[in-house]
Amino acid sequence: MADEVLYEREGRLAYVTLNRPERLNAFNAAVWEGLEANFAKANADPEVRVIILRGNGRAFSAGADVRARSESTTPEEEQHARGDVVDDAINLHRSIDRYLRFFNNPKPIIAQVHGYCLGVASQTAVMCDITVVAEDARIGLPSVPLGGGYISPMWSWLIGPKRAKEMSYTVGAQIDGKTASDWGWANRAVPADQLESTVKEMATRMSNLPSKFLQLKKSSINRQMDIQGFSVAIRTGAEMDALLHYTDTIDIVRASIRANGLRGTIESFNSGELL
Repeated sequence: MADEVLYEREGRLAYVTLNRPERLNAFNAAVWEGLEANFAKANADPEVRVIILRGNGRAFSAGADVRARSESTTPEEEQHARGDVVDDAINLHRSIDRYLRFFNNPKPIIAQVHGYCLGVASQTAVMCDITVVAEDARIGLPSVPLGGGYISPMWSWLIGPKRAKEMSYTVGAQIDGKTASDWGWANRAVPADQLESTVKEMATRMSNLPSKFLQLKKSSINRQMDIQGFSVAIRTGAEMDALLHYTDTIDIVRASIRANGLRGTIESFNSGELL
């Protein structure tokens, strides 16, 4: 866990860094554990006022480590892990609880996004208080259809339902950082070579406010979102995702990943040969 996610404090700022550059910082169980542990560490430190979430290497994160999970398990093991559709939905609700812990984290979080930010990584960025992206970053949805309705409801709160549908209806849809900013998914987009300095400047100015002020200001804005139904609405994705996990289509995709690898499956899908 210690190697998957790094922690560093610089004055009033805490840097939490995804550290799987050889896998484009793809999320696995150790990454999630490392994130939760290091956010707890930052929250417990009275000197820390603002948290910056970033990724080492060429990307913020390419999303979930689908390849490792699918290639290392048999269909029977996958089915046993999921249980029935109700078990699957319950587990997905636990996953949403994890995202909501980001949303409700007492100290503000800035996502510093460069390179790829796909799938679950994009959900994580949505849950951060502020997102700053490199203009050439690639933000988008998973490259193969392994579920549905889980990510797009979170996006729709930022970019609106029409654009969320545009993204959701095309597997692997991506936008660049400038578009993400124009659409409201990110606060701002800056040239890649200015990303780190821009985020640090923003975080430093924010950290002039005492933590209690920041926490209450965050709570008041989040409460407005929840009055509009944010936390309840995104849970709908758990049921939709669970239903799709039990379709023949998902079985075909998972079988292809085991047989042909993730890259081969993406190529097969994009050519229209898979489904």
